[in-house]
Amino acid sequence: MESKKLRTGMLLGIGNPLLDVSASVEKHLLEKYEMKPNNAILATDLHKPLCDELIYKYHAQFIAGGSVQNTLRVAQWILNEPNVTVFFGSVGEDKYATILEQYARSSGVNVRYQYNKTEPTGTCAVLITDKDRSLCANLSAANHFTIDHIEKPENRNLIENAEFYYISGFFLTVNPDTAIEIAKFALDKCRPYVMNLSAPFISQFYKEPLMELMPYIDILLGNDMEAAAFAKEQDLGVTDLKEIALKICELPKKSDVERMCIITCGPNPVILAHKGKITEYPVINVPEKNVIDTNGAGDAFAGGFLAQLVLGNSIDVCINCGIYTATEVIQRSGCTFEGKAKFIAQ
Repeated sequence: MESKKLRTGMLLGIGNPLLDVSASVEKHLLEKYEMKPNNAILATDLHKPLCDELIYKYHAQFIAGGSVQNTLRVAQWILNEPNVTVFFGSVGEDKYATILEQYARSSGVNVRYQYNKTEPTGTCAVLITDKDRSLCANLSAANHFTIDHIEKPENRNLIENAEFYYISGFFLTVNPDTAIEIAKFALDKCRPYVMNLSAPFISQFYKEPLMELMPYIDILLGNDMEAAAFAKEQDLGVTDLKEIALKICELPKKSDVERMCIITCGPNPVILAHKGKITEYPVINVPEKNVIDTNGAGDAFAGGFLAQLVLGNSIDVCINCGIYTATEVIQRSGCTFEGKAKFIAQ
């Protein structure tokens, strides 16, 4: 892969900007709200009181979040040059949106929000139990992203200017037409289109938009639970993660570029499937006492991976950087980091 010189707007991400409401809770709270450890769901009427309960009973902290926005912040941390990334997503016209924008811009991300006049900025309840994290997203304004935002000349220019495109599976619950539109542009320009499976429920309940987008995806990221859910829902006929990754690579594709599938497996090696072969990458051992919470580990992995992809480094370096960034994030609360990144490409 050819080494690239950084410039503004090389990596464009699209997703759901959310304000995380994060707290350590007892396991019975998961049961109360029908949630599972290390899983992600969309809020229903049952979950309306959840954020208030976290705030007033568990003294929750507010952390600027949303999967893709987190990933781009981590990528900026690695790249150490502002505005290499640009982000599209929908927020309300409120103080939470101001907090999100300030936080993202301070991390170097060029946010280009679509503002909704009637819906508040979305939130994500983050329940931490024994260092596991469970997410419940109330999308609110994020759920109202419309395709006309990317049709504005200034935003169309950003799409045309980018060389890499990243989307979360979460966004397929919002506006799959936008995901397809950008995918078609990436295909036409022979530019990498990267997607994250995001959560098991995407494969379970959003099969149609997911499989409509799949032929455009050059690199698919996901964790072991997400990959297993995908394999089950698509009747791939295999349960071994390596075989699942290979099967995903074999799914129909629009371009001649062979798809990569990368599966993270917690403390176990990361799996890469590409060109009919499997490569495993050992993760960095983190003592249990040093793990604060796993919230944002997947986003952090994607951020480190994409940073090196933008730089034109090898897939080995991309994955090892993802491992590094995920390792750093799980030793802090939420998807946060500090100081200068110390990853060295080898």
